[in-house]
Amino acid sequence: MPLNIDWQQILLHLLNFVILFAGLWLLLYKPVKKFMNGRREKYEKMDADAQQKSAEAEEKRAEYEQKLASADAEIEEKRAAARKELDNYENMRKSAAEEEASAIVSTARENAAREKERAVSDARSEIAGLVTEATEKLVLKESTSEAYDEFLDAAEKSASEKNGGKA
Repeated sequence: MPLNIDWQQILLHLLNFVILFAGLWLLLYKPVKKFMNGRREKYEKMDADAQQKSAEAEEKRAEYEQKLASADAEIEEKRAAARKELDNYENMRKSAAEEEASAIVSTARENAAREKERAVSDARSEIAGLVTEATEKLVLKESTSEAYDEFLDAAEKSASEKNGGKA
């Protein structure tokens, strides 16, 4: 044995190393490799699911934006229709109010004309009565000044009766 090398010891160490390597390979490397591959597949699957959900969310967002745009357009159409209907209603109410106002004004004018005619008629009949009375008194009375005073007293009395007793 040159250099004091024991080949048997080297072979035993080499055999121990091979057994240790094979044992570690079977007990540690394979399960760790299997665990790591499973974990990678799990994360790849999660990533694929996240991408799919993101794409679905993007599609839904686009769909909702389209629905929102169509809803805005529909709201504007309904708002325009409501404005048009309101304008028509306002015009109808305005014309009805104008017709009613003109009817009220014409009725008031007719009433005023009748009242004026009645007042003129009453005044004429009263004046005629006073004139008749004055004429009778003038004819019957000898003194014109006395008749004139009685005429004025009768006129004052008649005016105070018309005004409700206020002279």
